Amino acid sequence: MSDLLPEHREDRTVGLAETGGASPAADAPETTDDGRSKKRRLGVGFWLSAVWLVIVAALTMLAPYLGFVDKPGTFSIANPTAAGPSGAHWFGTNKNGDDLFSQVVYGGRVSLFIAFAVVILGFISGGLVGMIAGFFRGRIDRVISAIIDVLLAFPALVLALAMIAVFASDGSTVRPNMPVVIGALSILSVAPLARITRGITLAFSEREFVTAARTLGATNGRILRKEILPNVIPPMAVFSLTVIAVVIVAEGALAFLGLSVSAPASTWGKLINVGRPELENAPHITFFPAGVMFLTILALNYIGDVLQSKFTVREGAL
Repeated sequence: MSDLLPEHREDRTVGLAETGGASPAADAPETTDDGRSKKRRLGVGFWLSAVWLVIVAALTMLAPYLGFVDKPGTFSIANPTAAGPSGAHWFGTNKNGDDLFSQVVYGGRVSLFIAFAVVILGFISGGLVGMIAGFFRGRIDRVISAIIDVLLAFPALVLALAMIAVFASDGSTVRPNMPVVIGALSILSVAPLARITRGITLAFSEREFVTAARTLGATNGRILRKEILPNVIPPMAVFSLTVIAVVIVAEGALAFLGLSVSAPASTWGKLINVGRPELENAPHITFFPAGVMFLTILALNYIGDVLQSKFTVREGAL
């Protein structure tokens, strides 16, 4: 996903790996000028972002059980024209009288499900491939790295469109379903996650505890499971937050091209696209789902950056 994913600073992650995730200097608390201990705080922005994500996750997961969220197909049509926000309709209604808040909640339910499914599949596949390349090195590493470089260099959106056109076409029209969309985006997420994992594994495979395990006769499989994997998961999990944000954007791009999940399922991208013709007369139809999508992506990126800077050991701290 070279044109969708932001460039990851692999050297910072490798810096964490080379220290085994901890060092005396890194673990020691920072001090002020008078020698008092100064703890590094996550900051107000981190907690605001976390609260926002908790609210969005709670609404989307509990939507079928919330009385103030109308289920799809049961929206009121008493007002057939678009109306702005009100006490009865917090985000207003669209031109069919559908409650926009309910649509945003259920759209987020699908968008987040796609994003998490893609990241889980990419996490497992990319993590496995990256660990194998970084641990065994040699010809295996060269072949896997070449494949990863090709995937990262290939325009991600073009590749996703091609995959959807191949697997979701009935000969005359393209009607993508959720498994096809998830599969296309998952393949695109494998390369960046594999590259991150490979860099971390390369550093950890030279650590003393890995050498000691080899000396004691541990098999390669056991070393990968017991020594490498626990140290690979945390930085991969942090980077996965950024991948989730990018997948949401990627799905929105597919929705604008009419290649996202088919009706009746709705996503934030589809809601934004549906509201485009009404921008002049009823901008709230587009702005509310776009605003929720923007804040969610911003929160994911911000939390990812904070966690990365907090748990990454820099050379200056060694």
